[in-house]
Amino acid sequence: MDEATSGVNQRLERNTLWIVLILNVLISAAFFIVGFTGDSSALIANGVDNLSDALVYALSLVALSRGVTWKSRAAMFSGSMLLVFAVGILIDVGRRYVYGSEPIGTAMMAMSAVAAIVNFICLRLLQRLEQPDVNMRAATTFSFNDFISNGGILIAGVLVWWLGTNWPDLLVGVATALIAIKGGVEILKDARSEIREAKGRPEIKEA
Repeated sequence: MDEATSGVNQRLERNTLWIVLILNVLISAAFFIVGFTGDSSALIANGVDNLSDALVYALSLVALSRGVTWKSRAAMFSGSMLLVFAVGILIDVGRRYVYGSEPIGTAMMAMSAVAAIVNFICLRLLQRLEQPDVNMRAATTFSFNDFISNGGILIAGVLVWWLGTNWPDLLVGVATALIAIKGGVEILKDARSEIREAKGRPEIKEA
């Protein structure tokens, strides 16, 4: 890839990251507001997820102008954050299981529909990038996980509204955590692979 093409790709990646960063901050705030008012573990879980995504996108913006090893380490941090987030969600689900909760099904359905649109836009923006580096692949993993989680929230909202019980909300909370664990492990493996390859290419220097 020549220098001009590389510059164009980097600008596209930077613009894309700024867009998905802003969208994730906004949708995270909405998740928290509706999650707390609607007493939903699934919505709060996805609020934490999108907030962690936003932090990772911000880190990825810094990583764009850095070397391969720096980018890989940033991706490892991203994967680690996903695992920490998953543990936090499992703790919250356990608390709600013990002490009880009364999620509002209609609020869950409405929020999941809005979030699905936002996350689909983020996913499509990231997928249009050519030859994404390890950080951009991690960002795509985050958006894909979010989009899948939104579908789970919609189904859980319908069941909560229909059955008048909190277990679908808690189940989606657990499922969200498991999806995060899977995504975190995949990102960590990808980052380690990039670091190993970089060590075998001495001509590559850190920016």
